Amino acid sequence: MLSERLAVLVDDVERAAAEAARSARHDCANQLNQALRRLSQATNPADLADTLADAAAQFSGGAAVLTIDNGTATIESVRPSGDARAAGSQTELDAAPALLAAVQSREPVIAAAAEAEVGATLADLAASAGDDRMAVFPVTGDHGVPAIACAWGAVEAAALEVLAQVAAEEWERLARAAAQAAADAAAEAEAATASLVNIAPAEGSWDGLPAAEKRIHLHAQRFARVRVAQWRLRDGAAVRTARGRGDIYRELKAQIDEARSSFHNEFFAGCPSMLDYLHLEMVHTLANDDAELLGKDYPGPLL
Repeated sequence: MLSERLAVLVDDVERAAAEAARSARHDCANQLNQALRRLSQATNPADLADTLADAAAQFSGGAAVLTIDNGTATIESVRPSGDARAAGSQTELDAAPALLAAVQSREPVIAAAAEAEVGATLADLAASAGDDRMAVFPVTGDHGVPAIACAWGAVEAAALEVLAQVAAEEWERLARAAAQAAADAAAEAEAATASLVNIAPAEGSWDGLPAAEKRIHLHAQRFARVRVAQWRLRDGAAVRTARGRGDIYRELKAQIDEARSSFHNEFFAGCPSMLDYLHLEMVHTLANDDAELLGKDYPGPLL
């Protein structure tokens, strides 16, 4: 009788263990799937760094994402969020051999979480969690390693490696999108120059201007087109909302005031025939040729 009860108990324990294992695998797969989906939805590098840090922290005790630029690693995002004060701190790769090894080898590195290996800030983050080891996963792109993910505590290395690989693809996607947007803005600015030169300067005709003064006009026109195109690309949603309210200037006041000051200082001095091309471009591109949509607070064209 005792042996039968013992056999039943063993069967129950084995079934419970198997169910727990299945549940754990399911939860892990679900976490990883959600993390990968969020990475693919990132809209800019900062958002991607935050998302990668969130995801990495789910498979470790804590994580940090650092961008790599000209031999310097900068902490962009840290989890748990209580360690966010570390964001923005920098470490030279030459002074952090573990980070340098991950960047150069393009392979994960496990190292001591010591200042001599990973830099003071990362070492402090691991120490505050009671860990003396750190795993470094390079985010490897086609043209280098733009970022690394560092993790400490109970690190699920396989999951972190997958996250870093997917994040690398998303970093490449965002880089291509940014390059394309910049190229489109430049092309649009160049294409618009021919139509802008037909606007007669304040004094005399275009054909009557000296060559040096024509060059100043062309430079001013290009400045206006590029600056306004940048606003439209970066703040498109805000511009559309402000246009609907009729207060574009109030929405973009800081950007417009800075651009007006730069335009005046650079182009009006020494060019008596100069026009406020910045004003003309804002009216045409941002306000759809309706100057009133710039708003009642807009100070008007530069004189």
